[in-house]
Amino acid sequence: MKLNTTKRKRFRVSNHVKKVSSNDRFRLSINRSSKNISAQIIDDNKSITVISASSIEKDIKSAPKTNKTELSKIVAEKLAKKAQEKKITKIYFDRGVYKYHGRVKIFAETLRKNGMEF
Repeated sequence: MKLNTTKRKRFRVSNHVKKVSSNDRFRLSINRSSKNISAQIIDDNKSITVISASSIEKDIKSAPKTNKTELSKIVAEKLAKKAQEKKITKIYFDRGVYKYHGRVKIFAETLRKNGMEF
């Protein structure tokens, strides 16, 4: 089966993160579209999603209109708060097919400011 360019890039980045990951850290996978952004913290050993946050959730959606970069900051703060409740501080950042630029970079920097290490 032949993979298209996007799937190949995602597979290459995610596979590398999984190879270097250890048992004491989870993987943070990020997904963005033209209007929304979502992220989830995944335990690769058990193949389960531990925590997730998205800009589609009701409390974020009902907030006053914001631009996409502000939306990234809000979602990152919410994810960091949920992670602190579950005592998760160390993660691996899986950017997927997206460059570490723009909304993805702002998301990562906001997570770092809120106590996440990667």
